[in-house]
Formats: sequence, C-alpha cells, structure tokens
Amino acid sequence: MHDIIDQLENKRAAARQGGGEKRVAAQHAKGKLSARERIELLLDQGSFEEWDMFVEHRCVDFGMADNKIPGDGVVTGYGMINGRLVFVFSQDFTVFGGALSEAHAEKICKVMDQAMKVGAPVIGLNDSGGARIQEGVASLGGYAEVFQRNVMSSGVIPQISMIMGPCAGGAVYSPAMTDFIFMVKDSSYMFVTGPEVVKTVTHEEVTAEELGGALTHTGRSGVADRAFDNDVEALLMLRRFFNYLPLNNRDGVPVRPNADPADRSDLSLDTLVPDNPNKPYDIKELILKVVDDGDFFELQPDYAKNIVIGMARMEGRTVGVVANNPLVLAGCLDIKSSIKAARFVRFCDAFNIPVVTFVDVPGFMPGTSQEYGGIIKHGAKLLYAYAECTVPKVTVITRKAYGGAYDVMSSKHLRGDVNFAWPNAEIAVMGAKGAVEIIFREDKGDPAKLAAKEAEYKARFANPFVAGARGYIDDVIQPHETRKRICRSLAMLKDKNIENPWRKHGNIPL
Repeated sequence: MHDIIDQLENKRAAARQGGGEKRVAAQHAKGKLSARERIELLLDQGSFEEWDMFVEHRCVDFGMADNKIPGDGVVTGYGMINGRLVFVFSQDFTVFGGALSEAHAEKICKVMDQAMKVGAPVIGLNDSGGARIQEGVASLGGYAEVFQRNVMSSGVIPQISMIMGPCAGGAVYSPAMTDFIFMVKDSSYMFVTGPEVVKTVTHEEVTAEELGGALTHTGRSGVADRAFDNDVEALLMLRRFFNYLPLNNRDGVPVRPNADPADRSDLSLDTLVPDNPNKPYDIKELILKVVDDGDFFELQPDYAKNIVIGMARMEGRTVGVVANNPLVLAGCLDIKSSIKAARFVRFCDAFNIPVVTFVDVPGFMPGTSQEYGGIIKHGAKLLYAYAECTVPKVTVITRKAYGGAYDVMSSKHLRGDVNFAWPNAEIAVMGAKGAVEIIFREDKGDPAKLAAKEAEYKARFANPFVAGARGYIDDVIQPHETRKRICRSLAMLKDKNIENPWRKHGNIPL
C-alpha cells in the first residue's frame, strides 16, 4: 500500500510541476504567476478541489506521443471565494504554451457542465496561444464544445474571463461570450490574428500591445471591462467583484450587512448640479455619495465615458448602476455608450439584480459618423434592454431628460417602477433655446422676443412638474434625500414579480 501511495504522490508532484521549473521560472521572469499560483490567490485558502490532474492528450502525430505532461496544460476544479462556490479553470502557459487540445477542452467542459448542474459561476483564467496545431481539427472541435457551453450557460450562471497572457484565434471567442472580461496590463493580449498575420495580409505594422493589449481593449474596442497592473491585483480585484454577483439566475443577490444607514442624507448633493444648465459635473460623485459606504465597482471606466456602469450595494444588497455623465460629451447617448449600457442592463436583468439609473441626458449624439455607424439600431439596443428588463428599476432624473433619450433611460413608459426627479430637472422634447427657435422661427430677427419666448418655454416645460402631473414622475425629491428614497423604493420592490410573454427569445436589434 505504501508503494501505491508513493506512486500517487509522485504522479501528483509531476502534475504540479507543469512544464517544469525552467518554464515556470520563465513565466515568473515575465511578471506572471503560474496557473496553480493564480488559483491559490483567487480562492479561499485550502478550498480548491482539483479535477483531472492526470489527464493527458491523445495525439500521436509530430512526435507528440513521447511528449505528454499530466494535466495537459489546464488546471481545473472548484473552490470557494469568501465561502461561496465557484468553478475555475486556469490555463498553464508552461505546458505547450497553454494551447488547447481535445483533452484540455474536455477538462474545461467538465467543470462547465458541473457548474450548470449545481448553479455556480465559472471563472476562466486564460493564458493560451490558441488551438494546438498538432491536433488539427480535434482541437478546433474542442473549442466549439467550449463555445456551446458558454452559450448555454449565458444568463444561467455568471461567467467571468480573466485574460492573463496571450489569447489568439479561437482562444478569444470563449471569453467574448462570457459576461465580463478583465485583463492584465503589459502581459495579456487578445486578437483574432496576431501582428505577423496582420502584416502579411494587410501590410499594417502593429505591435501585439497596440493590436490587442489591455489598454486597446479597455479604451478603444470595449471588448474588456477592466485592466489591472499585475496578476496579484487582478486576482484580488476579481475576488472583490465576485462578491457582488449571485451564484445563478435563481439565486437572490448576495447580502452584505453594513453600518451605512439607509436614511443617510448628504446635503452636498443639493449643490452638485450647477445653476448653469450647460455646465458639466461628475455623476460619479453622486453615485459614491448615494451607495453603501461609497463602494462602487465601475465597469468599462475607460470606454464610452459618457455613460457610467457598475456594481454597488444599497442596504447591503447588490444593485447595478447606470448613469449618464455630463462631464463627457455632455452626457449624450452615442453608439458606444448605448451598447455598453444595454449589455450591462441585460446582465442585471438575467441575474435578478435591481437597476438604479441616474439620468442627465440632452439626447442622442448628432452627426454623420453616428448616423452612418447605425446609431438608430445601436440606440435601440438600450431601449430594448430597459423595456425587456423585469427586475426592480428605480430612476432619478438629476437635470436634463430630453427627447427620445428621456424615453430610453428607464422611463415610466418602459416599465420603470419608481421614477424620481430633482427639482431642477428639465423633461422636454428638447432644450428651451432649440425648441423656441423651431416653434417661433418667424421671430428669428427679434432676439428680445425670442428671449421672452425662451423664458416662457422654460417656465412651462423645463421642469419636472409637467411630467409629474401626468404620473410620469412619481415624486420630485430633494437631492440630499436621494439615498433614502432609493433604499425605500428597493425595499418595496424586493418581491416584485412580473413576467414577459412566453417566447423562444426576442430579436434584439444586434
């Protein structure tokens, strides 16, 4: 029996070695952790249960029959993050460059299948050069098996991808179908084709960092949600983010006891919005002063900055926050911001996370680039997302809510549950100046008359009471009591239950 136990320990030791000390040292020299070190940092100490440690590839071509490493380049299993169940796979770049083989894919599929059975999230720590070329179509089939599970899991269990090394070709499509993508600066890349192929085909000279680095995907493409400085920060922030998420679509949002009073007021909010309607302010200040303990996990902070999205808590319960930011593009909705917010609202709806919306929007962005880019269809995505959404929706109009953008931003007409406005809110088809110039275009040569008409229009329409008179606004509230009123509304809506008509699925304007 002792011999068998020794054999087992020797096999385990060999599997833990990955690609060997030399390759692990090379990984460390690049500032990267090994696959197992990453799992140790991510999960609660001693909670990891590993599966398929002894799996090996079945390829016999190109000398691969004599080159087998236990685990085959991915560490899989389950464990806990702050006592909550999660399934994990961590690709090992020290073994065949993390390339995906048929056996490698089977290991990932096994934990994904089990996660669906028990209703727990899946986190992928991606560090892979793509498909294992020696296996040909078998590795491509492996990718497709993973993709199918990504799609079936979507909206059922949260899926998070942490890109911690180069991910090329098929390796990028699985993360693209997960709910959130995080990256590590200077060591992680995502691209369909690498710089060499790009140079050959299009004759463009581009570095890996420029083509698919963390700053590219968090600032230009919007593919990734956040970028972190190194592996350690990335994994610790991932632990923090995980705390906001429900385990599955039937689980309630997590509740974290806190000492921040629900009726806390903040008098500084009374002076947050400038008297001049054309002067900007930072909506993030409002978010931080309203949510529990000023704790807000912003997503995509460097992309489409004219809208702010992220996770927070109200009375200890997770909420999703969507807010126009007048500091950027005056808070206008454009193509990028519409897509960014729509995807986030749909995630919240899928996982029963209430949505709190702060509105200060002068309309959709005008211009040929927006129209040619399809702002009509892309703007409709946000409209569709809010209209379809059945979770509790609380909306606060802080200043402007003009035109179609008023409708889109979780208005009462899109089944907003509770809609508040601050006293200085302007809810109208457009700003007073533009409206008067259209209605009284024959008086364009008389500035004094136009000014008088503008003042009359402001008094008549540029306030929240016209909408309030029709029931489109439930109450006009003092800015300093915003937190209290949102908390009360969410408590009232805790057991809200409405269902959309049965259908296979809708046809969102993609």
